[in-house]
Amino acid sequence: MHYSADKPNLEDIIGYTFADPDILERALSRKAYCQEQGYPETNHMDALATLGDAVIELHILTRLVETGGCDKGEISVKKMDLVNMSILRRAGETIHLHEYIHWGNGEMRMHIWSSGRVIAECIEALIGAVYLDGGLYGAGQVMETIGLFPA
Repeated sequence: MHYSADKPNLEDIIGYTFADPDILERALSRKAYCQEQGYPETNHMDALATLGDAVIELHILTRLVETGGCDKGEISVKKMDLVNMSILRRAGETIHLHEYIHWGNGEMRMHIWSSGRVIAECIEALIGAVYLDGGLYGAGQVMETIGLFPA
């Protein structure tokens, strides 16, 4: 990805360099933007957000099981505390993710990124992209770097 000199490189911020930059580009592209640009239907973030949601949940569940001392009910409660839209939104806001997303024209006019749900989906897409590019370990490292979960 190429950024202006006054904007930090997103890969530097998240502490991960993509082997396949096209995956990152897809994670940063909203469906409306792709439609406006005439890009193929598969070039937007939606599928990556779904994948990222699953990866985040898997990472949290793995960490909870590894730390032990939890029964099924406790794991479910802790997981809900750790994986929620507010935490995802906060991580997205902390790294100013909205500045890197390719928004559709209407989304830009409406400042749609101010919706917590939208930024949460963008974080999920980013995590899904890292998972595709670098596996669960890479995704876990990025989650910790951006403050989703403590190291």
